[in-house]
Amino acid sequence: MTTTEHESLPASPQPAAPLQVAVVTLGCARNEVDSEELAGRLEAGGFVLVDDAEDADTVVVNTCGFVEAAKKDSVDTLLEAADLKASAGHGGKAQAVVAVGCLAERYGKDLAESLPEADAVLGFDDYPDIAAKLRAIVSGEVHHPHTPSDRRRLLPISPVDRDASTISVPGHEVQADTAEIGAGAPATGPRAVRRRLDAGPMAPLKLASGCDRRCSFCAIPSFRGSFVSRRPSDVVGEARWLAEQGVKELFLVSENSTSYGKDLGDLRLLETLLPELSGIDGIERVRVSYLQPAETRPGLIEAIASTPGVVPYFDLSFQHASASVLRRMRRFGDPESFLGLLEQVRSLAPLAGVRSNVIVGFPGETDEELQTLCDFLEAARMDVTGVFGYSDEDGTEAAGFADDLKLDDDEIRARTEHVTALVEELNAQRAEERIGEEVVVLVETLEEADYGLVVDGRAAHQGPEVDGTTTLVGAADAQVGDLVTATVTATDGVDLVARASGAGA
Repeated sequence: MTTTEHESLPASPQPAAPLQVAVVTLGCARNEVDSEELAGRLEAGGFVLVDDAEDADTVVVNTCGFVEAAKKDSVDTLLEAADLKASAGHGGKAQAVVAVGCLAERYGKDLAESLPEADAVLGFDDYPDIAAKLRAIVSGEVHHPHTPSDRRRLLPISPVDRDASTISVPGHEVQADTAEIGAGAPATGPRAVRRRLDAGPMAPLKLASGCDRRCSFCAIPSFRGSFVSRRPSDVVGEARWLAEQGVKELFLVSENSTSYGKDLGDLRLLETLLPELSGIDGIERVRVSYLQPAETRPGLIEAIASTPGVVPYFDLSFQHASASVLRRMRRFGDPESFLGLLEQVRSLAPLAGVRSNVIVGFPGETDEELQTLCDFLEAARMDVTGVFGYSDEDGTEAAGFADDLKLDDDEIRARTEHVTALVEELNAQRAEERIGEEVVVLVETLEEADYGLVVDGRAAHQGPEVDGTTTLVGAADAQVGDLVTATVTATDGVDLVARASGAGA
């Protein structure tokens, strides 16, 4: 072959550049785990993960479908991502916007029809093949979204008869030793199908998914499904992987952590799992979240309060205190039993952190029942209380209550504002009671300010995101991930200021 002939041959096609994807997460810590599993699957499928949606070929929005405000945030975020796609001809990159997560699973084709700006709406059953599906969507193929159905029907009623391997349960996947799952995987041993999207020293870790309770206000079980525990070996294996990624605090999450193990034949499994998790090299703290008061047994309280490395932190979902309101909610309890539970906690760990959420304006709530809630909140002395005004949720029992039981929006708003003002005062008082207390702070951020370095973190009683932070004074040498012993000197609402031990006055 002559040189001329060689030069006349067509050039070999260049391989296409890998697609870049941004995963945007809304909602709770459980969703964060799901996003990191999706990220692991996408990276294993050849996608390049980027932090900024503006730099991505495709944007995956992991939505929240819990309450109206969360739904609105999810839709707004999808529309913002769609705007990036619309600007692609003017320097932007986005070629596709995809909705996943709870809102997508809950509404499926109805969401797709009402939000044509999204190129696809994927349900939980699409997660195992997310990379292939995303490539097809980017190439222009039309994805037909699912028709929503009650995911509780996918598994047997009896917990011990459930086999979660037969269905897609987000956040539960573990790959075999030989699987290729992307750059974030450890070199040997079981590999979590997970890619960290946040390099901070705290990471959520799923204990279980779904819920068997039938609270009349809550739609979560219908789209998250029946309660399914992860096997302890999977939880421990992923915890070790997280420790190798530099995680210092494990935040154990589920829809109901007090039920952990019931489908595995041992309702006390969490009590035996906690010391194993806290004993992992590199893990300094283990924190349990989402405790159901009616299921919180003395042995679990003792394990959380006294196991070395497990912080005495009790995230108790009271929702209300009036026995009559709780019955309408299909829940159990009253002020006496709830205060008795808190007394058990504080008898073992006097400085324990306690948080909860309450719903105000539930159908039929009387002035007397509201006052019962307020009296309980004053007596409970919790560190943080989230207050939510009631709203009807599609498909729930409460949404079908008689109209004459429903409070009007203005009344619900007024009651919510009243209780919010009360708990803000009570939580601030509780924080002030901690002045002079010695705390151990996990350093999470270092920021330069005009007046010097600001070192922020969380004490043991402060859960991630919603329980306030602690600003350290005299800790200029601290690094992210350090545990710093300090003394509380001041407060700002639920936030604390603490002076590091050994720092000058």
